[in-house]
Amino acid sequence: MSTEKQLKVSAIKDGTVIDHIPAANLFKVIKILHLDECANQITFGTNLESKKLGTKAIVKISDKFFEEEETNKIALIAPDVKLNIIKDYEVVEKREVSIPDELVGICKCANPKCVTNVENVKTRFMVEDKKKISLRCHYCEKLTEQDQIVVIA
Repeated sequence: MSTEKQLKVSAIKDGTVIDHIPAANLFKVIKILHLDECANQITFGTNLESKKLGTKAIVKISDKFFEEEETNKIALIAPDVKLNIIKDYEVVEKREVSIPDELVGICKCANPKCVTNVENVKTRFMVEDKKKISLRCHYCEKLTEQDQIVVIA
């Protein structure tokens, strides 16, 4: 006879669950969304089993619903994330994040001489490759690859 033990994380009444975060990117997601400064109840787990990713992380945030700019930031760090919108303990919407064709004011240009790094000019990138995540700066035309992306906090 086998005994199965399972720990359950308490459900949230209203809020958002960010699921399918690559485990290695959990704290990047927390940082770019400023969840370390958030007063809402937050539960997160990492290195959880995932058929799709091997291991994954998950974040539950009570009473928080993300704006498009925030979901664009998430997409840069974790493009396969799923957002589950919870209302009255029920999932009312499942959303996939997606990288838009253009990103404005979200991340820094990798070129230290770019006008956006020298003067007070808002960054603007065209997304060249949504799979590998490569961004072309509107001003200096420098290509910024995924491992070089620095999200503006």
